[in-house]
Amino acid sequence: MIDDVIARWHRHLAGELPGGLDGLLADDVVFHSPVVYTPQRGKAVTTQYLEAAAATLVGEAGGAFRYTKQVLAGDTAVLEFETSLAGRYVNGVDIIRCDGAGRIVEFRVMLRPLKGIQAVHEHMGRLLAAGG
Repeated sequence: MIDDVIARWHRHLAGELPGGLDGLLADDVVFHSPVVYTPQRGKAVTTQYLEAAAATLVGEAGGAFRYTKQVLAGDTAVLEFETSLAGRYVNGVDIIRCDGAGRIVEFRVMLRPLKGIQAVHEHMGRLLAAGG
C-alpha cells in the first residue's frame, strides 16, 4: 500500500495528481512540522502546510529539490531530500505513514542544518501568514 501512496505523492509534487492532496490525505491526518512543536491535526491545516512546503522547497528552489533516498516498509516511507533555498543548503526527510485505504495519516518533516531550517521557516512563515 505504501508504494502506491508514495507514487501518488511524487505525482502530486510534479503537479500530475488529479484532485491533489484531497484524495491523498486522510481527514484526520497529523502533520509534524520541523519548526512547530504542536502536531497539526486535520486535512485542511495539513494541506496548508504541505502546499507552503512544496512552494518553498520545490517551487522556490529553481529545480534544485530532489529526493535522494527512499525506504518503504509496511505502512511507512522515509524519503530523504535535498535542495537549496536563499543560498542555503537544506537536507531533510519526510516520514509518511498511510492507512489501509491508501491515505496519508501522518506526515513528519525533519530538516537540517540550522541555517537551512531558518531559511525554510522564514519563507514558509511568510506564505502561511499570507494565507497560502
